[in-house]
Amino acid sequence: MSTSLFDPISFSNLILRNRLWVSPMCQYSAIDGIPNAWHQAHYGAFAQGRAALIMVEATGVVPEARITPGCLGLWNDEQAQAFKPIVEFAHLNGSAIGVQLAHAGRKASAGIPWSAHRVLDQSQGGWQTVAPSPLAYPGMNQPHELNIQEITQLTDDFVAATLRAQEIGFDVIEIHAAHGYLFHQFLSPLSNTRTDDYGQSFENRTRFLIDTVAAVSAALQGKTTLFVRISASDWTEGGWSIDESIQLSQKLKTLGVELIDVSSGGNVHGAAITAGPGFQVPFATAIKAAGVPTSAVGLIDSAEQAQAIIQNGEADAVMIGRSFLRNPHWTLEVAEELGLSIEWPQQYDRARRNPKGQIK
Repeated sequence: MSTSLFDPISFSNLILRNRLWVSPMCQYSAIDGIPNAWHQAHYGAFAQGRAALIMVEATGVVPEARITPGCLGLWNDEQAQAFKPIVEFAHLNGSAIGVQLAHAGRKASAGIPWSAHRVLDQSQGGWQTVAPSPLAYPGMNQPHELNIQEITQLTDDFVAATLRAQEIGFDVIEIHAAHGYLFHQFLSPLSNTRTDDYGQSFENRTRFLIDTVAAVSAALQGKTTLFVRISASDWTEGGWSIDESIQLSQKLKTLGVELIDVSSGGNVHGAAITAGPGFQVPFATAIKAAGVPTSAVGLIDSAEQAQAIIQNGEADAVMIGRSFLRNPHWTLEVAEELGLSIEWPQQYDRARRNPKGQIK
């Protein structure tokens, strides 16, 4: 019997009631990294809609880690305390909630998408960006090349943010190593031209991520589930590849990572990406075939498509973005479309349909 989208999935200390999860999606609406009423309503709606897992957007481990000044942070206790009601509301509704810990590297100090500025200088509230090598992303600020002491300090910063997240009750920690952000910049030879212990060979280019994941995993002490999001391919000749992603994922599994959240691209401007429905699913399938649990992401926008990915064994879960933005209660809608019965919030029960598709 094949696995279904609404079958539970178990990790070492977490059981999720289905495999339809909310992908991390930046809201650019924080002040000084602190979540506010917008975030409470945004994430709360997914919990009311009975999402099994809600993944909080990219959250900076230091101020300079943010993509924009409007991005969330977990570098201090004030931020952590502001997250608590969001976490508690998710749990009250039976949803698990995770946080994606991130550092944007050379793609930081950007303006929020609806502002007049794509990139910010210091007079506009921007800051000095950092990267493995002094190579700017096209159109972005020139980054500072991290020295070894700065690299090891960032590992400590990820651990500190992890402990704050664990203390306030997040069920999942996801390390963001995708989309051309700092860890991905180290992984790819297109953005990492170092000649020391953090450059050139596969072992060296993966060292920062491996060391950080090992330190985070040790800090969690097996009490909180650990994911890593990667970009499985740069979609560019000579860049990070699916074969390297498989090798990395297998190594991460030995360090306590229980699922690889598989995306792609973001590190190379103008990469030849052929986007279409489920276009990244084959990357998740390849990593899963190598013995590592995966979630698939990217233009998955129908109940039938999501169900097929799980039933065909292409991934262990699906991460959904835009469909949840259009309808925060999409989990309930998908269950109805598939003819399944799941628990609704009592306050909304009168809106559910009977098996003939009629409103009660």
